[in-house]
Amino acid sequence: MLLSDLPNGASATVQRVLPEAPPLDAAALRRLGELGFLPGEPVQVLRRGPGGREPIAVTVGQTMFALRLAEARSIEVIPD
Repeated sequence: MLLSDLPNGASATVQRVLPEAPPLDAAALRRLGELGFLPGEPVQVLRRGPGGREPIAVTVGQTMFALRLAEARSIEVIPD
């Protein structure tokens, strides 16, 4: 399942950042790992922007981030 598919309030565990996720380039995908989206890390979708779209507010570990939909679609998770 992708992080973008989780409903508001849902928790999961990061499985991996997909190696190829157009339209993101390798640097953007690497940056997600640097931010903490690593296998085994807990993640939770807090809420979505206007109309239920983007940005998507998520926590990974103890840090909150606002992700674009394309970024959330590149993170594979295992729901809790």
